Amino acid sequence: MRNTGRGSSGPLTARSRRGARSNRVVSKESRSGRARAIFFGVLDRRTAVTSQARQDLADGGCRGSVRHAELANREEGGRICRVQQRRGCSRRGMIVNSLSLCYHNKLILAPMVRVGTLPMRLLALDYGADIVYCEELIDLKMLQCKRVVNEVLSTVDFVAPDDRVVFRTCKREQSRVVFQMGTSDAERALAVARLVENDVAGIDVNMGCPKEYSTKGGMGAALLSDPDKIEKILSTLVKGTCRPVTCKIRILPSLEDTLSLVKRIERTGIAAIAVHGRKREERPQHPVSCEAIKAIAETLSIPVIANGGSHEHIQEYLDIEDFRQATAASSVMVARAAMWNPSIFLKEGLRPLDEVMQKYIQYAVQYDNHYTNTKYCLCQMLREQLESPQGKLLHAAQSSQEICEAFGLGAFYEETTRELDARRAELLARTPEEAGEPAQDTSGVIKMAVKFDRRAYSPQITPKMCLLEWCRREKLAQPIYETVQRPLDRLFCSVVTVAEQKFQSTLWDKSKKLAEQAAAIVCLRSQGLPEGRLDEESPSLHKRKREAPDQDPGGPRAQEPAVPGELCKKPFVALGNGKESPCGDRA
Repeated sequence: MRNTGRGSSGPLTARSRRGARSNRVVSKESRSGRARAIFFGVLDRRTAVTSQARQDLADGGCRGSVRHAELANREEGGRICRVQQRRGCSRRGMIVNSLSLCYHNKLILAPMVRVGTLPMRLLALDYGADIVYCEELIDLKMLQCKRVVNEVLSTVDFVAPDDRVVFRTCKREQSRVVFQMGTSDAERALAVARLVENDVAGIDVNMGCPKEYSTKGGMGAALLSDPDKIEKILSTLVKGTCRPVTCKIRILPSLEDTLSLVKRIERTGIAAIAVHGRKREERPQHPVSCEAIKAIAETLSIPVIANGGSHEHIQEYLDIEDFRQATAASSVMVARAAMWNPSIFLKEGLRPLDEVMQKYIQYAVQYDNHYTNTKYCLCQMLREQLESPQGKLLHAAQSSQEICEAFGLGAFYEETTRELDARRAELLARTPEEAGEPAQDTSGVIKMAVKFDRRAYSPQITPKMCLLEWCRREKLAQPIYETVQRPLDRLFCSVVTVAEQKFQSTLWDKSKKLAEQAAAIVCLRSQGLPEGRLDEESPSLHKRKREAPDQDPGGPRAQEPAVPGELCKKPFVALGNGKESPCGDRA
């Protein structure tokens, strides 16, 4: 049998530990209850908070503005650790939330790129996670964002200039979500922390990601070779933000160097440190070093969060406590095992995957998660079942509606969409000045209530292509599109001008491209022209790869081939801010 962790003398594998547990003459219920009691009831003496550490934790790194703080209310053996402050942290006349996260004895959803978005975080909380981390978000991208209260979804959105939602959160997770950033600069890191600190419970710096997209900018695991920069970033955050600051690292080639680094990190005043028990060059197929995490936990007085135990050590709930004991850590952070089935946090045991995926899809629809992200997470859950009939339906899905239909949730999608539309209409009725009609004289504009449904059209032909070809044949000036965005819900509407006549759909769309396609449909239908639908005879057009109508406006995409002679469109106008942004594809 292959051993893990310490090699030949290392801890038992998850399978052998489960076998040993099954031989105990106790009931499953008592076994589960005892494990839960151990996990949440015992405070490790190595992490006992001294009077000085107690004050440091209470201060939370809030630049000298927190005084007379006391650590109180350790409920359920340390599960809830609140910092009660007699004096709140004030910045520019604003009093911010004074509650602070406690990292002792916690089940934590690890930060995972493309996985740790709002639907997955909420699902993990449903199944018993105590703390959830968002995916790593790069400081430069966040600094471009504007904080927007989304009244339709009841969320707080951080929106990039290209209108892509970079980070979305909601009130339910506010006291338990940790914002993880990728950064290589202390001042940028502090600026991001101050941008988000009133909407999150903690701030974390990624110092462990070995992937090139992180390390090439001096972020992630690249920071491990620059202790001075690590110290400056963490010290700046601890002094400058009112949220507890943590970092997530990997182990260094030698244990001595690793211990030297973590002791230096501890002196910055951070609240906890998460340790992935692998070196920078190692991957999941390499065994996690439990003894390295244990050595760190025995060295530091702050909580140590063990990470890296998925698959080899953690395959079910009870394995989490075994991994914690093997590493002597205060808490456990779960990544891949939670990605495969978020109910890993449920003490009653794993729930059927079909049930878990349906709950995830429901959150994705309710919070308007982009379908490509939803699809990616579902594929991670299906894994070896991707070739099943349901997996093939998922692979073919090109919208949130099609994903719902593939999982028998078509009626849920329709009902939720109606509810969101009704909420949007109600909000617009209260604020008619923000209704966001196109910034132009609409008299004489031909209008129809139409939307562009990709499934109804030929794969390589779109209404915009049909309209452009018709204008060429008739020797007319090429169509000019004017697109606006409504600030209340960030939906789009477009007006197309052809032969000095304007055409517009009265229905608002979720992307600029969809809105332009709808305007083109109005023009074509009013003239009795073919628009490229599957039930029409295909017009003789120069075919090219069609644009993805509901692709994430801020996501990467290949630039479309230019149509010879096509004129530049008028710029896209964002209503309410008086600014214009360039037209065309955006990076």
